Amino acid sequence: MVYKSLLRGLLPATCLLCGGAARAALDLCADCAAQLPLLDNACPRCAMPLADAHGAPCGPCLQRAPRFGACIAALRYEHPVRELVSRFKFQGDLACGRMLAGLLARRLAALPPARRTGLVLVPVPLHPARLRERGFNQSERIARVLAAELGLALSNTLVRRVQRTADQKQLGAAARSRNLQGAFHATGCAGRRIALVDDVITTGATAEAVTAALFAAGAAQVEVWCLARAL
Repeated sequence: MVYKSLLRGLLPATCLLCGGAARAALDLCADCAAQLPLLDNACPRCAMPLADAHGAPCGPCLQRAPRFGACIAALRYEHPVRELVSRFKFQGDLACGRMLAGLLARRLAALPPARRTGLVLVPVPLHPARLRERGFNQSERIARVLAAELGLALSNTLVRRVQRTADQKQLGAAARSRNLQGAFHATGCAGRRIALVDDVITTGATAEAVTAALFAAGAAQVEVWCLARAL
């Protein structure tokens, strides 16, 4: 702790957004931190932003609930979160990833301890070829921060991506689901309560596909934790 304090004094933190002096542990200045689009009111099942925090699922989830039991996101996927995620995911800016994961950890730490106790963190896996290209799995990096901050177990072995699929960006919801059929395989999940960790949830297709594999392997519960929710 003394070493970290000394290092911060010698190399003061700079804000990841404006480049100014950062006063908080998250490498953000107070002004930029205040401008982040925190996701305060959201559907408890899919994390879609809602006007009121009444705790009930949104209309689409009432009509067709997702396989996973809950979804928690720290932020809305809009400026400047969109740019921070891109820097982390595609430019290898791991500082952005740590900062965003720290915000998610704070959001989760505010939950009742019983909600988190016993959960195993499972990052959404990348296909081995994609992992070699990128050099790291962004979901695994997020899960590392959450495991350290919340004192939870992390497993990289319960689920694997066994098919390399087309890029999801240009696909609609139905096409995304078809694209991911059979893409994941899970083992050793019997009776486990799992928090599936990802960077951004958009249509929920990836989370649904991984959740299906986890339940097929015997998982007792699956919920999703992610940095941001796309609108």
